[in-house]
Amino acid sequence: MGKEIVCIVCPNSCRLWVSEEGGSLRVQGNECKRGEAHGMQEYREPLRMLTTTVAVRGGVLPRLPVISAGELPKAKLGECLALLYRMEIGAPLQHGDVIVKDICGTGVDIAAARSLDAKK
Repeated sequence: MGKEIVCIVCPNSCRLWVSEEGGSLRVQGNECKRGEAHGMQEYREPLRMLTTTVAVRGGVLPRLPVISAGELPKAKLGECLALLYRMEIGAPLQHGDVIVKDICGTGVDIAAARSLDAKK
């Protein structure tokens, strides 16, 4: 059993074939070592950055763009998004302010992707 993955770590966009043989992973089709590592990670536990917006109370804009400080398990994205969509935070906010620490127990923080002033 295996899985085809398009590598995204460099411009080559290699088509990888990752298979499990005797308890170890084998990656084929990669043109570099980074592709091999990406294929193994993507097979075992895919990770993704999260970018979205959260509602803002009293801001010059109604929503604030936020981004994860690191990659999150793909399987947790829905849970993380649901939590962020239910939130409403107060303005003002500065770029880099932590909006949620350790979101959904992933060890990854969610931060403001821009500054946002309060309404005057």
